[in-house]
Amino acid sequence: MSKVPAPLHPGRLHSFRAALAVLFMSTALFATSEVGKAQEFQSGTFLSDTEIGATLQAYAKPILEAAGMRGDEIQIGMVVDDSINAFATPGKMIFFHTGLLLRAENANEVIGVMAHEVGHIAAGHVVMVASDMAAPTAISLLSTLLGVAVGVVSGNPEAGMAVMMGGQRAAIGSYLSFSRGQEARADQFALKVLNDTHQSARGLRDFFERLAGDELLITDNQDPYVRSHPLNSDRRSAIEAAMANSPYTNAPLDPELERQHRRLKAKLFAFLKPQITVFQRYPSTDNSIESRYARAIAYYRRGQFDQALPLVEGLIAEVPKDPYFWQIKGDMQLSRAKVEDAIFAYRESLKNLPDAPEILAALAHAAVESGKPEYAGEAQDALKRALIIDPENPSAWDMLARSYAQNDQLGLSAYAASERAILLGQFGDVARYSNQAEKLLEKGTPTWYRLQDIKILAQNYMRDMRDRRR
Repeated sequence: MSKVPAPLHPGRLHSFRAALAVLFMSTALFATSEVGKAQEFQSGTFLSDTEIGATLQAYAKPILEAAGMRGDEIQIGMVVDDSINAFATPGKMIFFHTGLLLRAENANEVIGVMAHEVGHIAAGHVVMVASDMAAPTAISLLSTLLGVAVGVVSGNPEAGMAVMMGGQRAAIGSYLSFSRGQEARADQFALKVLNDTHQSARGLRDFFERLAGDELLITDNQDPYVRSHPLNSDRRSAIEAAMANSPYTNAPLDPELERQHRRLKAKLFAFLKPQITVFQRYPSTDNSIESRYARAIAYYRRGQFDQALPLVEGLIAEVPKDPYFWQIKGDMQLSRAKVEDAIFAYRESLKNLPDAPEILAALAHAAVESGKPEYAGEAQDALKRALIIDPENPSAWDMLARSYAQNDQLGLSAYAASERAILLGQFGDVARYSNQAEKLLEKGTPTWYRLQDIKILAQNYMRDMRDRRR
């Protein structure tokens, strides 16, 4: 994908990937997205978290390698929703509902579902569904998804989330549904790659068994996975037969993946559930790492730092090189306006995870919030590294613009603001900021040439809009 996605013109169907790229740009981040308080997550929110993302990618890596695909070829996201669902989209993206991740009893279940969804992508099922879809329905769906994205970006996600929770959710389910033949072929793909990677298909079987009873429910009470991925006895029999013939059916669970899975569930649960429910699931009598981690997050979300920080500091003392414990400590310190302490914690996190865009952006966030020009250079270096990895992050471009302004690099500040504006489709701001930047930047530099590309993209969009009005 290009650094700047093509604008989504009204009345014209663009790729599903372009639409979902906007969603990825506008996802909510665990903990780092707001100073002063931990964030609440409504149903329908698209989530991004460095630690959970790394865990899901670890699950995907052997599957993709067995399928002859690159490790970075598929993007994996999360949607806040208590129902059990996962879906693949055009553009090689897979989304998991948080309900599925929390109810999965082990990593093997998530891996089995992931292998099945990769099977849909590998077979081109999602592309065929998209091409068979009537244009008005497709445009309506894209509008729904973009409405969610714009709601999150604008800071008023409630309206967008309400759309996802209303009638349009049914349209999305219909769009992403597959035939029983496609389901069977995705199952066969999953069974093959699980076998090729010496993993058991038991998790896939157990997951489907858990959903089998939903087939008898009326549609409104079914989990979405059943509606979009029709189950039947033939499919379950085929999985049982494959398991009977596989030497890996009773393969033990990978201890490291199980450790990551326990951490994933604890973190999700602590961020998404009420504090009292977290303490019931992870009581103080449970001294495991994941239990202490969950309680620390639960205290943090309520602003109870006297209880949260000692738990995190204890975890760091036990595992001093864990980047995610340092990250959450930085988030806590930033939330309580201890900017110097937050910067130190993020630096420690990055020592062990140097290429994490969200942590780089968090460090820059703390540096910018300090208001101290001496931190501007560090913020800019961190954001440049983050944007090399994730160039379509409007929040990072916004912070870069603020950081440049702090040490009076006004031309670069206006340029960074132009990058943010075009990512968000704010073409009036593109014109304003690019004109400011052009007056201040040296002609013929790489940044100046990039600015010309941004101006042309904005001008082409505005011309197309005028042409359609005639």
